Amino acid sequence: MSIPVFSARHVYAAVDPGAAVDAVREAFLAHASGEWLMPSKVYVEVPPDGDFRAMPARGGGYAVLKWVTSFPRNPERGLPTVGGIVLLSDASDGRLLAELDAGALTALRTGAAAVLAAETLASGDGPAAVIGCGVNGRAVARTFLARGRGVQLWDVDAGRAAQVAAELGAVAAGSRDAALGADVVATVTPGREILFPPGSLRPGQHVSLMGADGPGKAEIAVEELLRSRVVVDEWGQASHNGDIARAVVAGALGHADVTELGHILLGEEPGREAEDEITVFDSTGLAVQDLAVAALVYERYRAETDAPAFDGVVEIELA
Repeated sequence: MSIPVFSARHVYAAVDPGAAVDAVREAFLAHASGEWLMPSKVYVEVPPDGDFRAMPARGGGYAVLKWVTSFPRNPERGLPTVGGIVLLSDASDGRLLAELDAGALTALRTGAAAVLAAETLASGDGPAAVIGCGVNGRAVARTFLARGRGVQLWDVDAGRAAQVAAELGAVAAGSRDAALGADVVATVTPGREILFPPGSLRPGQHVSLMGADGPGKAEIAVEELLRSRVVVDEWGQASHNGDIARAVVAGALGHADVTELGHILLGEEPGREAEDEITVFDSTGLAVQDLAVAALVYERYRAETDAPAFDGVVEIELA
């Protein structure tokens, strides 16, 4: 028995950003309706600045296990921030079907989730600002552009922001404050700095918070969460490892105070309720999102093995 091994190049070539949004939407719907199973994410911390994560899920006839790392200071060492593998199995008999690059899969589904939340919760279709131009920030910007929304970029490294803007057909923001003041903002940072201090959010803004996906990380002040309509990807993860975790620990925010995005997509909960409402999406990254994109790559490969997107895919023999 052999299985295909999809490198980052193959993952990106197989699934365009628009298709990733559609797949991630279906994952949110299936999880919210109880059709897909997702046990809690497991963190193995490596102080002072890294962690390993094990993320399982089952749905759509498949099961997935993602073993992924996050070491935000790795670029200083010439290494990627995110790495690891995703294993896709047949849920009916346990057969391993494929191995995929976790970094590329993470970038695709992160971009999809940020944009899906904005499309669901934002009040208009004006340009979005993306804060952070690393691998995942680029993916978020690329996905906004693929969905027809203009993008301005800001990064602590102004040269990198300008370079990524030129590559993608976006624009570099004049300042961080200008970017943070956009009607739609997606923050894709290591989560070591509060980007939205008390009193900073404007009426009508939407913010997709994508960087605070682990213990101790935060991109927004608790006071700003309490001024906002808060939507999370999944309560269990977000309440322990997301931007809302500090508010939950302090007793300022409870389960009844937040809504899961999947239930809004199902029509069970309302989305934005007023033009001047501030909406915040707290993303911690769900294994069901990885499952949806991994299945899409695998199914396309089985249908179009000889497609240019899969040039160079290696199939390895299993004992």
